[in-house]
Amino acid sequence: MTSNRNHDIKDAALADAGLARIEWDYQEMPVLRSLAERFGAKRPLQGIRISGCLHITTETANLARTLKTAGADVVLCASNPLSTQDDVAAALVHHFDIPVFAIRGESTEVYYQHIHAALDHQPVITMDDGADLVSEIHKTRKDLIDQMLGGTEETTTGVIRLRAMADQGALKFPVIAVNDAMTKHLFDNRYGTGQSTLDGIIRATNILLAGKTFTVVGYGWCGRGIAMRAKGHGAKVIVTEVDPLRSLEAAMDGYRIMPLLEAARHSDFIVTATGDKHVVDRSHMAVMKDGCVLANSGHFNVEINIPALEAIATRKQRPRAAVDEYILEDDRRIRLLAEGRLVNLAAAEGHPSAVMDMSFANQVLTAAYLAGHKEKLTNKVHKVPAEIDQQVASMKLAAMDIQIDQLTEEQQHYLSSWQEGTE
Repeated sequence: MTSNRNHDIKDAALADAGLARIEWDYQEMPVLRSLAERFGAKRPLQGIRISGCLHITTETANLARTLKTAGADVVLCASNPLSTQDDVAAALVHHFDIPVFAIRGESTEVYYQHIHAALDHQPVITMDDGADLVSEIHKTRKDLIDQMLGGTEETTTGVIRLRAMADQGALKFPVIAVNDAMTKHLFDNRYGTGQSTLDGIIRATNILLAGKTFTVVGYGWCGRGIAMRAKGHGAKVIVTEVDPLRSLEAAMDGYRIMPLLEAARHSDFIVTATGDKHVVDRSHMAVMKDGCVLANSGHFNVEINIPALEAIATRKQRPRAAVDEYILEDDRRIRLLAEGRLVNLAAAEGHPSAVMDMSFANQVLTAAYLAGHKEKLTNKVHKVPAEIDQQVASMKLAAMDIQIDQLTEEQQHYLSSWQEGTE
């Protein structure tokens, strides 16, 4: 599957509108702006071909323009058929001269055609949201492996896939888990996902959350953020988990903990954020309340068993743009948002740019790190170097005009020694 086209977008006429939104968000991304200023002169990515399978949003546009300023040759495709902002795709092509292969609502067939178009760019670095580029290289484009410097991965789901590949000895080039950087998951996953998921649910339904029972499936960093924001809206929050430590943490954070089968009987909203398959299954649907709203905030549209929902429904209707209402034999209604895809991007605009500023600063700095460390990295999933994480945090603090204390020489010496104790 190849492509000779230099881009595939919905409508070039949307480019000016997309540019205005990209520039609006750029003002909320001071770390990226600082990196662009610094790397515009040094150009550490000069001539480096990068293919990104990412959500085509205003924030991603500002990542791409920063990479290009640093010298990279960038091509983008979508990492989700419903997350593309068509005006942004048009602006990237026509105002930034960055090829984009992404159309909102594209079929699965076109989605993979676009992935292959991005791989036709012959990348030496990949940037993934979900590991589809890396997976496709290893399955169908093995000719690219030998030239690869490495890849970066932005999502929890993608990191899980990549670690499975590494554990099985299948990963043939190094990948850095940008998702696991402290300046990514502590902020992007918690504050970004928390706010944007609630934004997507509210935009899709316009249902008041206060007083409703709101179940969060999974208490990782994304689940923590969703639960926190739902509680802030006045919802009665239930958390379901399979991990004892996370369950204990959620309980001490003040949430009710119970099995999902029990929670499903009481829930007005159920939101998944696990990175796993069919966590909301037919057995849960069988006991759900009439009108229960299902939404997914995990990367792939497999967390809710949609085929099972289709099978038990007698009919389906679409009362609102991002809502599919399934009517069951007993006349109960189950409302699925955004076709089970990422609700924060398919029904809203994704994370606020201020948190993506840190995530994408990690991407830029990690790409530069990959470009300079090819011979030193083994074929496994690596952590973001601690100095990059610290650098991003320091740059963000400076942009927020926040000053912090510094250790004195005496304090540094004390922390690095063992001789001193009780005086």
